[in-house]
Amino acid sequence: MNLLLGALTLGFILSLVGLGVWVSFRIFKVADITVDGSLTFGASVTAALVVAHGMNPLSATLAGLLAGMLAGTATGLLQTRFKIDPLLSGILVMTALYSVNLRVMGRSNVPFLGKPTLQVWCEEIGRQVIGGSSADIFGWSVSAGDLAVVTLAALAVFIVGLLLWWFFRTDLGTAMRASGDNPQMIRALGADVERYRILGLALSNGLVGLGGSLLAQYQGFADAQMGIGMVVWGLASVIIGEALTGSPSLGFSIVGTVMGSVFFRELVAIALGFGLNPNDLKLVTAAFVFAALVLPSLLGRGRVQEVRP
Repeated sequence: MNLLLGALTLGFILSLVGLGVWVSFRIFKVADITVDGSLTFGASVTAALVVAHGMNPLSATLAGLLAGMLAGTATGLLQTRFKIDPLLSGILVMTALYSVNLRVMGRSNVPFLGKPTLQVWCEEIGRQVIGGSSADIFGWSVSAGDLAVVTLAALAVFIVGLLLWWFFRTDLGTAMRASGDNPQMIRALGADVERYRILGLALSNGLVGLGGSLLAQYQGFADAQMGIGMVVWGLASVIIGEALTGSPSLGFSIVGTVMGSVFFRELVAIALGFGLNPNDLKLVTAAFVFAALVLPSLLGRGRVQEVRP
């Protein structure tokens, strides 16, 4: 039960990464590699502020969000002002962020040992509310701290998802979505498509930086390697979410991305429980995303061939 609860918590936290990838991948049709660097950037900034400067963990988490937005802004400027290919822009910023993260942390790994974090706060609140160190749920003994942490993660994702749904229904958000669908038409109407792209990539990587900050506090450390492959994880969340909801509408896309992240993390937890080698996790993730991308087209071809006779 504790393994599944931990996987649920990770699924909620990483769904913020999935939502960030959803913004860049579905709104602007770009698989932004900056994600692998901006997640670590958000985590490293939070860790440095909490450990080295004693900052309040909530303020440090917001700083991680701003750090991700800064990384996304850099990628957007490379794409719009310097006319660099979107894929190459993400690779350039991701590569630069590796050194930046090492500079921010001062070393490759920064633990939160003995420092207050949102994780610690939640565990204390959980024990006070429940009145003990554990609670009984459906016959299973669950740690009060773990229950409080998963509740906070779910609440954070709910608020972020609601804000995203609201934003993309405003005039600015609608124009941003339209600029991703048909930039020529929006440019003909006199709108600044480049500005929308910069804002969109800043929003995307800001969510990723927020996810990295929460992930570091949940794990208890920030590491320079923790962002490797996260763009693939985000794509998996988006693709699985679309398969689960079966609807392209804005609200269902946001909810589906969260569901995809949680569902995929639970599958990983079950596989690890049955003996999957952790070293094979990235390979299995890549293979799963490949299958999710290819299978729909193969199934579509099969239906067409069945109809032709």
